[in-house]
Amino acid sequence: MEVYLDNSATTRSFKEVADLMTHIMCEDYGNPSSLHRKGVQGEKHLRYAKDVIARNLKVEEKEIIFTSGGTEADNLAIRGCALANCRSGRHLITTQVEHPAVLQTMRHLEEEGFRVTYLPVDTKGCIRIEDLERAITGETILVSIMHTNNEVGTLQPVAEAGELIKAMNPRILFHVDAVQGYGKFRIYPRKMKIDLLSASGHKIHGPKGSGFLYVNDKVKIRPIVFGGGQQGNLRSGTENVPAIAGLAKAVEMVYGNLDQETAKLYQLKKAFVEGLLRMEGVVLNGHPDETGAPHIVSASIRGVRSEVLLHALEDKGIYVSAGSACAARKPQPSATLRAMGISKELLGSTIRFSFSVFTTMEEIRYTLQTMYDIIPMLRKYTRR
Repeated sequence: MEVYLDNSATTRSFKEVADLMTHIMCEDYGNPSSLHRKGVQGEKHLRYAKDVIARNLKVEEKEIIFTSGGTEADNLAIRGCALANCRSGRHLITTQVEHPAVLQTMRHLEEEGFRVTYLPVDTKGCIRIEDLERAITGETILVSIMHTNNEVGTLQPVAEAGELIKAMNPRILFHVDAVQGYGKFRIYPRKMKIDLLSASGHKIHGPKGSGFLYVNDKVKIRPIVFGGGQQGNLRSGTENVPAIAGLAKAVEMVYGNLDQETAKLYQLKKAFVEGLLRMEGVVLNGHPDETGAPHIVSASIRGVRSEVLLHALEDKGIYVSAGSACAARKPQPSATLRAMGISKELLGSTIRFSFSVFTTMEEIRYTLQTMYDIIPMLRKYTRR
């Protein structure tokens, strides 16, 4: 049996997404900037995709900017807004548990003279609203807080943060990295006081290399890519029509059956967590119940190195992650787990399991039984 439980890293595309992309690449392949019929066909796919996503978020079509994924969307939001608004202040706020696309962008801005406050988190990986309130100053121009943590599945109090930020200073911009939350929750930026929101296609059964950034039309932002002036001069470059159309198709499919699929994911998570807790020496990280994301379970297995368990499971056809797969193949301690205060012993023994609409209860049972069988043996081997 093959069991793929690394869906936070990437998901298997829906067949409908692949079929649509193939059609566009082979039939409707015109450059959407061209004035002839082939170009018009490509432009129609772009307009339809904007309509789908804008209606899903309850925003305007002109506020959707297509990108190559979540990383570019985060960079455009943070860097673009910091540079455009630096005359109003040079202070930025984020958290210690953000994705590297946010943290590394913030660190580069520090090198350019910006000051960044990194909010701490509690043992579950959640910020404290009072810390955010204390961090905001008259120089603050941007706050960036993720919706759902990619490693442990913790949900940040995004709506509460948005209310606080706008109450303290309506001119402060609020960016949310929703790469792991979009497609699992209904997110409405205007209602939640979000000015900018990043999402990625390959996390929701769409294609890699696709994503978008919602930008409120009142936000002052600079482009970080220059060229032919596509997408209102904010993101130049010929649009990747097949990927954009595939992203929109995935959005339609995911949100067309969201409540039922989310309930199923929480059932899988509950069964998996109960099974893990029957094992000796297992510590669960984050919120392993319905207060956390429906698709992520982070577990530390005492006495077993994460890489060892990962490959032992792989030998049985089970694919998991030893952390975030978004930071290339560079083994390093997890910044998220360290910020949560996880002990050094458990830092190197943590595995992330993440589910999707394709995951079955049979696969969950097979994974648990495999772990029951191999973990005692791996512990004996480690002690030697």
